[in-house]
Amino acid sequence: MATLRIPAHVPAPSEDAEQLHKAFEGWGTNEQLIIDILAHRNAAQRNSIRKAYREAYGKDLLKSLDEELSSDFERAVVLFTLDPAERDAYLANESTKKFTSSNWILMEIACTRSSYELFNVRRAYHARYKKSLEEDVAYHTKGDHRKLLVPLVSAFRYEGEEVNMTLAKSEAKILHEKISHKHYSDEEVIRIVTTRSKAQLNATLNQYNTAFGNDINKDLEAGSDDEFLKLLRAAIQCLTVPEKYFEKVLREAIVGLGTDEWALTRVVTTRAEVDMVRIKEEYHRRNSVTLEKAIAGDTSGDYEKMLLALVGAGDV
Repeated sequence: MATLRIPAHVPAPSEDAEQLHKAFEGWGTNEQLIIDILAHRNAAQRNSIRKAYREAYGKDLLKSLDEELSSDFERAVVLFTLDPAERDAYLANESTKKFTSSNWILMEIACTRSSYELFNVRRAYHARYKKSLEEDVAYHTKGDHRKLLVPLVSAFRYEGEEVNMTLAKSEAKILHEKISHKHYSDEEVIRIVTTRSKAQLNATLNQYNTAFGNDINKDLEAGSDDEFLKLLRAAIQCLTVPEKYFEKVLREAIVGLGTDEWALTRVVTTRAEVDMVRIKEEYHRRNSVTLEKAIAGDTSGDYEKMLLALVGAGDV
């Protein structure tokens, strides 16, 4: 379901590294050449290019990109060039800082990555920042937010499709009872949301809908101004229908006055290799306009070209 488009013939990493080095040389930078290479290589290929670049020129490719590019285009290229686990570790760390703090991005990473991907994020975080992700999340959050986020980022869910329907029915009943009494941050609600496999959670929420006649997120809207409830609803959506969550993030980033380039860049660079096809379908269904057209209408220059390449627009 990725939109990343890789050419039929991919040059050796050493050749790509040489071409990138040439793009940096002389007066000005060849931005189109950078897009043509980096926006059309998968994570393993980008890692190989970075290794070849360092071996050939004694410098990290990311540092060269940082020196040669600027603004939103630089951020998009650098974020996408990063290894996915390294990129998520960076995004998570930014989300724990005072001026860039975001419980939403921490939740997004925890709930939309596979167990193995999230494990690799924790490893990358530990290697880069010399402390654990859980430690930083616990320190920089409080109350119900901490109660939800720490187990979310610590999770290692079962990834298979096997489902226990008896358990789904009993836990749907538990969720309904707690929500009916407005015990939204009850330990049982947190336990179910933060530990069950995505398949099991989907089964539980289907049972909830069938047994009680309402989608769980409708029942959680009773306190819609509550920031914890908003985060809990988003977590459930990310765990079950992530394309709907990401469509909303993109819509809010693009529609209205101004553009939230940070949100737009984050979603495109993190989902291009994962499920951007589904996100694009959901965006078109929800907004009656293609994501490509929305991006083209709200961005410009090399930044626009980079984003459009990542969402699969144009030829390879």
